[in-house]
Amino acid sequence: MTVVPPLTLVTGPEELLADRAVAEVVAAARKQDPSVEICDVIPGQLAPGGFAELVSPSLFGEAKVVVVRGVQDLTPEQTTEVTRYLNDPADTTVLVLVHGGGVKGKAFLDAVKKRKPNLVDCPKLSKPGDRIGFIKSEFKRVKRAITDDAARALSDAVGSDLRELAAAASQLVDDSEGTVDETIVAKYYQGRAEVSGFAIADLAIEGRRFEALEQLRFALDTGVAPVLIVSAFATGLRRLGKVAAAGGAAKDLGLPPWQIDKLRKQARSWNPPRLSAALRAVADTDAAVKGAAADPYYALEKLVLSL
Repeated sequence: MTVVPPLTLVTGPEELLADRAVAEVVAAARKQDPSVEICDVIPGQLAPGGFAELVSPSLFGEAKVVVVRGVQDLTPEQTTEVTRYLNDPADTTVLVLVHGGGVKGKAFLDAVKKRKPNLVDCPKLSKPGDRIGFIKSEFKRVKRAITDDAARALSDAVGSDLRELAAAASQLVDDSEGTVDETIVAKYYQGRAEVSGFAIADLAIEGRRFEALEQLRFALDTGVAPVLIVSAFATGLRRLGKVAAAGGAAKDLGLPPWQIDKLRKQARSWNPPRLSAALRAVADTDAAVKGAAADPYYALEKLVLSL
């Protein structure tokens, strides 16, 4: 049986890769012990002494996985708590620390690295060649193949967002057989460049429902995959929540300044209950466009109106 590392450090700005790294640790821990307790928090959710309470052994010695995301935002007091724990870790606790990259919290990051953790790097895949390699790896994960030209065409059509690329790869795997070539990519993504799922999501998030519906219908008519539009909504709402929660520290989220300014303006019309309801609506729509509903186009229109 694979032994789960007691300490994993996930670093880098690419959220999809970081989420997958965390999910792999959690899955390995559950495979080792199906009753393992999972605790997933950010620094803002930890009261004084809260971290020590999370990682302390339970009364009956059950296994735990404690995930702390955004450790670059730990307060000095919280950093002290984590460091104290690392000096004397619990045998039954698996700790996963997620750092979003950048120089903030670097001293703490270096201190954690000295503990020889299982280190997972999640760099931003900014070069076209890196994104093409990512697409090919997505197909390799499910034992399918995609030609170099098809991977390049998919990257050009979808853009640089890894979540959208992963969703596009997943759709092509589900809806095709054998090796994916340029012909198959063109069948599903012709016209993708004309309307971005993110443009539709921005219009809906800003309350411009009629413009959003018009762009949605045009996108669907020109072959944009519904799953990509839903992915754009999910990404837009997640970013909105992060910027709203970060306040003055939003500049540390790794987003370009123009995007932070846009998200701050959008956030003025939102509050936590509305955002939570919107994310639930996106999750429902995601299931709908993947087969849970008879008409994915209607599900997308309903999502735009609900926002």
